[in-house]
Amino acid sequence: MRHLIDPLDLSLKEIDRLLDVADVIAADRMAFSQVGQGKTLATLFYEPSTRTRLSFEAAMLNLGGRVLGFASADSSSAAKGESVADTIRVISGYADICAMRHPKEGAAQQAARYSTIPVVNAGDGGHQHPTQTLTDLMTIRRRRKDLGHLTVGLCGDLRFGRTVHSLIKSLARYEDVKFILISPEELRAPDYIVEDVLWDKGIPFTETEDMELVMDQLDILYMTRVQKERFFNEEDYVRLKDSYILTPDKLEKSKKDMAIMHPLPRVNEISIEVDQDPRAAYFEQAHNGVFIRMALIMMLLELESPEGKIGFSN
Repeated sequence: MRHLIDPLDLSLKEIDRLLDVADVIAADRMAFSQVGQGKTLATLFYEPSTRTRLSFEAAMLNLGGRVLGFASADSSSAAKGESVADTIRVISGYADICAMRHPKEGAAQQAARYSTIPVVNAGDGGHQHPTQTLTDLMTIRRRRKDLGHLTVGLCGDLRFGRTVHSLIKSLARYEDVKFILISPEELRAPDYIVEDVLWDKGIPFTETEDMELVMDQLDILYMTRVQKERFFNEEDYVRLKDSYILTPDKLEKSKKDMAIMHPLPRVNEISIEVDQDPRAAYFEQAHNGVFIRMALIMMLLELESPEGKIGFSN
């Protein structure tokens, strides 16, 4: 039995196979519609989510499986004080696999210690979000044909942005990847990313507060929202929330094949006028989340692929 708590839980070979399977699923989803019959996914979401929770549910339903769970801590026994450890012990008897989102860093790892079914970290506080990273990698590879030889700009909330942390850790494993970290001083990437990942591995990176200054260098621009729910001080949030707003005029110097990504939801950091730009990849990115999660469920549950289709046993 395996869990997915951190993006580094998967080898590069395993990621490549996941992406290959996800591409096949995207091309012929109906061929995979029965491989999960008799299996149940539990979605334990202790904080709000739209795309992640629904894409996990869509993924399991698309595989022919079933879904149960809760969409907020208020609607679970957590409101009565039940621990994550006790919850997962119980859920292990109800389902075959679990996707968990929790506001506390390390909660998914804690659940994995007590679980007898695979646990997938669907986001733990400002720490990691490995399935969003798989979604991002799928989108980048489909857009750029490669996960190496890239200059990646990450813009906005780099301090609390778990999607950013996971993506940096993952892309840092590929050849010739450079990072440009774009944020106000208060929202810079945390030390465990800058020192333990970038400095420690000798990955080239620069930090700047000026998005437009570096726009022409980027192959990928990964925008993030400033997350109100991570702030302790309302005044700080209000001061920083509009630090970066991407508009068509700011894209004039960017590469014609640059991909604009965003884990969503957006607030106003990407203007709606950008949606019509062929470089906008964020809704495609959200759709890819279903296919990669279908592939991941297949891998963790060791489900056989349809005859003639690539899977994890061939």
